[in-house]
Amino acid sequence: MPRVDLTYPPRLLSAPQAARYIGISETTLRTLGLPRRILGTRRLYDRYDLDAFADGLEVEDSAVDQLQRDQAECDRLFGIVG
Repeated sequence: MPRVDLTYPPRLLSAPQAARYIGISETTLRTLGLPRRILGTRRLYDRYDLDAFADGLEVEDSAVDQLQRDQAECDRLFGIVG
């Protein structure tokens, strides 16, 4: 049976790795107040915390969403009931 080489990304990341992971600078990362895990003398960011932070960011509206809101507002202004 052939050996399968499984590679996993690290769960705990240094500040430079964590910043790169979510696409921001280290300076910005440090201002977010995200929790860090302590491993010996190292302070590391958990990928799960980084993912939760990114998941909680506001999502930009698509053009379709804006069009639907505009249509609903026009309907409301002109008393159209759908």
